[in-house]
Amino acid sequence: MTQQIDFQVRIERDSMGDRQLLSTAYYGIQTLRATENFPISGIKPLATYVDAGVIIKKATAIVNGELSCIPEDVSQAIIQAADEVLAGKFRDQFVVDVYQAGAGTSHHMNINEVLANRALEILGEEKGNYKRVSPNDHVNYGQSTNDVIPTAIRIGGLLALSKTLHPALEKAIAALEEKAEEFQDIVRSGRTHMQDAVPVRLGENFRAWAYILTEHQNRIYTASSDLMVLGLGGSAAGTGLNTHPQYRARVVETISDLINLPLEPAPHLMAAMQSMAPFVHVSGALRNLAQDLVKISHDLRLMDSGPKTGLKEIQLPPVQPGSSIMPGKYNPVMAEMTSMVCFQVIGYDSAIALAAQAGQLELNVMMPLIAYNLIHSIEILGNTIAALTERCIKGITANQERCLEYAEGSLALVTALNPHIGYLNAAAVAKESLETGKSLRQIVTERGFMSEAELAQVLNLEQMSAIMPLNILDGTSD
Repeated sequence: MTQQIDFQVRIERDSMGDRQLLSTAYYGIQTLRATENFPISGIKPLATYVDAGVIIKKATAIVNGELSCIPEDVSQAIIQAADEVLAGKFRDQFVVDVYQAGAGTSHHMNINEVLANRALEILGEEKGNYKRVSPNDHVNYGQSTNDVIPTAIRIGGLLALSKTLHPALEKAIAALEEKAEEFQDIVRSGRTHMQDAVPVRLGENFRAWAYILTEHQNRIYTASSDLMVLGLGGSAAGTGLNTHPQYRARVVETISDLINLPLEPAPHLMAAMQSMAPFVHVSGALRNLAQDLVKISHDLRLMDSGPKTGLKEIQLPPVQPGSSIMPGKYNPVMAEMTSMVCFQVIGYDSAIALAAQAGQLELNVMMPLIAYNLIHSIEILGNTIAALTERCIKGITANQERCLEYAEGSLALVTALNPHIGYLNAAAVAKESLETGKSLRQIVTERGFMSEAELAQVLNLEQMSAIMPLNILDGTSD
């Protein structure tokens, strides 16, 4: 005989009628309708995005309580509920699919309902008794999806950058600089067009990558400053309808204190609501970073290729077996993973650009897509860079003998002969070397172009691969 489980339920009502919910649920009737309407991907809101929305609700409860717009006991209960969510509780109650109603109303009401029902419990009331604490009239007092969601995207982006991407970039840059010092005296053959080129220092390859990432971090900092201008207080259409005159400035100041960042109110609330340009700006900076990360990851794979039939100038640390059939095979999996994540970020950027231009009149209803793609891009890029640093970059070793062998055997060494024997003679030497197998030095001396002593000085790999100091380049050298 099948045991019947008696689930207790409660009845909630909205403008469309009554519905039953499990009494254990903290979300309410509007969230329930959204889960029925949008069984799309199974992807739930990112934790950082939830945090951003809850931080906004905490700040608004503080300010609306201080301004006597909502009862003080209700304000304190909402604040406590928000703090509990920020501490990690009730996370399973944020259930609306990321592909949902335009503008993000469903996710917004999910947050309002969870905080309202938890606040009711704190006040000794039953969940669903919205006369005492209402998702709309109290948690959402003076707010609209239309100003809360773009603010949440800004806050979520800033949180993700500060907690995930920037720390990862800083560690990656430091690790690359350490490898640059370690490999500074190792000479390898440069390659352009995938063909032999003049010698370079292996350490300078790593230093160049560190500089590239530093520049990208600076670009992201510049772009993210747009996220610090908040349109909260614009209410439904940017006019500030149903808000206290002091609310706009005080709520932005309160959020600044909560996340310890210098936020400011938007000069024009309607513009802040309509334009998605700040998100496009940040996403573009992420895409730019992703494109160079792909290049770096591909370089690492090429330089590690082999071990017998490739370049094998460096050894990436083996972290797992590389084949289900070929024993002893190890693949550059961390670099491969990096490229895949970067391709996803580039795809997200394209979707953000399309969504950003798809707004009409007073609102862009594509914000749920922008929210997920932007914050997810930041977080997966940060996690990827952190993993690549710890499980790949820090463990790279150099094959100094192989590097030197390639450098000494490169036909591109004739480039250094140009000032001494001329381009055409140097080209003829290179051609004869390739056809006969003779060394460049042998052919040059046989033809009487230069003496062995002159060649030894001109074809000095250490000197050829050294980067000219800036003070020489700009003419300020002593």
